Amino acid sequence: MNLNAGLWQQQTLKLNMTQELTQAIALLQYTAQELTAFLENKALENPLLQIEPGNVQPMDPLKDRSRQKHKRAVKGGEDWIENIADNSITLEEQLISQLNLKKHSNEQLKIIRYLIHNLDVNGYFTGSIDEAAAALQADPEMVEKSLSILQGLEPAGIAGDCLQKCLLLQLERNFPEHKLAHEIVSDYFVQLAEKKWKVIAKELDITLKEVQDVFDHIQSLNPRPGGEFLNEKTSFVIPDAVIEVADGDIIVRTHDDPLPKISFNESYYKQFSETKDQQVRRFLQDKFQDYQWILKSIEQRRETLIRVVMKIAEKQPLFFQKGPQYLKPMTMKEVAEELSIHESTVSRTVREKYVQTPSGTFELKSFFTSTIQTIDEESISSAAVKKAISLLIEKEDKQKPLSDQDIAEHLKNAEGTVVSRRTVAKYRDQLGIPSSSKRKRY
Repeated sequence: MNLNAGLWQQQTLKLNMTQELTQAIALLQYTAQELTAFLENKALENPLLQIEPGNVQPMDPLKDRSRQKHKRAVKGGEDWIENIADNSITLEEQLISQLNLKKHSNEQLKIIRYLIHNLDVNGYFTGSIDEAAAALQADPEMVEKSLSILQGLEPAGIAGDCLQKCLLLQLERNFPEHKLAHEIVSDYFVQLAEKKWKVIAKELDITLKEVQDVFDHIQSLNPRPGGEFLNEKTSFVIPDAVIEVADGDIIVRTHDDPLPKISFNESYYKQFSETKDQQVRRFLQDKFQDYQWILKSIEQRRETLIRVVMKIAEKQPLFFQKGPQYLKPMTMKEVAEELSIHESTVSRTVREKYVQTPSGTFELKSFFTSTIQTIDEESISSAAVKKAISLLIEKEDKQKPLSDQDIAEHLKNAEGTVVSRRTVAKYRDQLGIPSSSKRKRY
């Protein structure tokens, strides 16, 4: 082994990730809203870049309020249609409105307000009696009494410290005659949730049918009494591409309306391009190159997106012509090879992007499914197998539910689909369907 010091020439190949390449990759996976926010930030940095906002605006509360004020000023007065959904009441307002202010002392009202502020979004009490008493310098008995008052308000189940307490409060309020349900929830809550009904039936000397009736009754209660007061606005999905079917032909186009329009600030460029200041000229040159790069990257993003969507349309014609049940197995690797691009490029292109089709709006990622072999050496998608599993379970005899092995054998014998028991169990879990023992009815 030669350990002598010396100088040698060596040729190597390396791929350096420049800042432009890194940003181009990021642009490819941006959603319309993320791209809009990126361009607005770039417009602040680059005076040569001018943008005209599209339909999608960045989530900036200050800008949103100013836009609304301007809109009202132009229209003249309030827009009553826009305010229909804003007449909602908060959980605190709902609870306070039920209190008899003359009946309770100022100290008790102060404690009740404090307890209300310690309710989470589900309406559960997240604090403790001792903590509240210490914070308010109040008597713990007074705090406990105030909590009982709060628990007696509507909606039933409010201010319970856990799911079990929430359900007990609802049973006590609305179903005081249902003694068995109260006893099971109070003493056998874990066993009931885990469907260990034989243990409960043996302990209480009742039938499995009675335990099942209690379980069905509990299912009708509200586990999130505070949830109905959440003032969440409806979010809308804006498709990045549109696929239409006209006279049997599939038409693909991008939906560019949400994106802001970019223009070049010609007057600014002319004003400073003739200056003799080298720093200003260098700054102007850098910003001009940055503007050109952004235009090129956005166009490349658009071309890559349309190529991927067109390839999806080419490989899934029956899906768009007849419906989702005709989805064929397709992987990102297949699309990448046919388009002569890297698989990661396809993955970034379809990230959080949607396409509008005759059957509805779908996430682009949902078109890529794994392949399941059949007896006749054809293949179907994992989505089709999941649908077949859910249909089998939906039609099964609930007193004798199908096991995962039964489902696997039925798929093989009746539909020619070869899947293992473990695959059935995995797909069933992904569909949120419990095992056969937990689906059984008595």
